[in-house]
Amino acid sequence: MILDKEGNVTTVLQENISLSKFLANFKDMYPKIKNDHIIVNLFSFSKLTSNDVLEFLELSDAHRKTKKSFVLVTGKVSYDEVPDRICVVPTIQEAKDIIEMEEIERDLEL
Repeated sequence: MILDKEGNVTTVLQENISLSKFLANFKDMYPKIKNDHIIVNLFSFSKLTSNDVLEFLELSDAHRKTKKSFVLVTGKVSYDEVPDRICVVPTIQEAKDIIEMEEIERDLEL
């Protein structure tokens, strides 16, 4: 598992591993990055379905409750194919933009 930390945003990616193994590894190392905004880069998975993306829903919900962003990046599944509760975008730049917008929204709520 590769972690790329930039300020308070951590991008997580993994190569050559099954999704179930990736999820297990992600859950194991989550406590180390739980205070950051998280981008999960899923580009290394050649076959990905909306059901695969939903495997992240519980983690996403828990993380977002702590007022931190959780964004999945893949071109294989559209945001139209998953519930609004989980954020899916096609590029890393869009994930960073989402985090920036959510930060502004949280600041305005105060």
